[in-house]
Amino acid sequence: MFITHGGMEIVEVIKEHENFLKNILNQQYTQQYVENIYKGYKCKRCVTLRINTIKAEKDDVKRRLKENNIEFSVVPWSDVALIIRNKTERDLQNTEMYENGEIYLQSLSSMLPPIIMQPQPGEDILDMTAAPGGKTTQISALTHNLAHITACEINGIRADRLRYNVEKQGASSSVYVMQKDSRNIDNFLSFDRILLDAPCSGSGTLNLNDENVFKYFNQKLVEKSAKTQFTLLKKALRILKTGKEMVYSTCSILSCENEDIVNKVLQTEKAEIVPIQFDGINDLPLLPVKTYGTLCVCPNDIYEGFFIAKIRKL
Repeated sequence: MFITHGGMEIVEVIKEHENFLKNILNQQYTQQYVENIYKGYKCKRCVTLRINTIKAEKDDVKRRLKENNIEFSVVPWSDVALIIRNKTERDLQNTEMYENGEIYLQSLSSMLPPIIMQPQPGEDILDMTAAPGGKTTQISALTHNLAHITACEINGIRADRLRYNVEKQGASSSVYVMQKDSRNIDNFLSFDRILLDAPCSGSGTLNLNDENVFKYFNQKLVEKSAKTQFTLLKKALRILKTGKEMVYSTCSILSCENEDIVNKVLQTEKAEIVPIQFDGINDLPLLPVKTYGTLCVCPNDIYEGFFIAKIRKL
């Protein structure tokens, strides 16, 4: 290992971080799964979007996409999620549909938690880490803008971006943006459903074509994320109403941020895993999980790596 007056050589630091990822993946998965994950890390992922049914009709958007020679395919688990085959994000951002908020560019994996949560009109719903607002506005659309949604975001700049997207997607009537650290939400508040898409290491979204990827992914980030996740999940179960359900998700594929966090919290809380089931689940590229009923998506050319658990408070 080379040492300079400024500390460890950057090349050696990057190598250390890369080895950390390889080691932790090899401990958790078989060689074939690790190979699939690395293949996914190197893929150029397709652009995907969600039709915003608050502002547009599904069939009308699909017709206009075809008229603009935008090729797309559908997924079996959602009639508003589209995979774009021949255009870039920039191309779509230049369309009238994007400008009007009729479509929202969103990864397929990140559309799964709101669908699995099954929000209902009239419910009090909390999105604990809401920016930039994709899942918040998706919940609004799923409930026909008739739920009472509190969207939390600690960072001022990100909170402003959240407000902008909520307004653009036509969800202002059902969403209240709260600029606050969700860990400090008052315990006298209570919610019918909670989405906790927790801050994480992003191990499911790594791009190995980016030479800087291991400058920001490292063991310290994983450990810091796990501590935050544990505290947030404890808080979520504290303010979730008894008998009600929540969803915990991350864009990580590491069990130390996923099943381990959930199981650690459930050791001290009166709650249980609700096995995830929905039409189309068998079409997902799934990774094995240690906890029955949870779900972990393998990164590939269509999906980001993603973990989801559904929990009921007893």
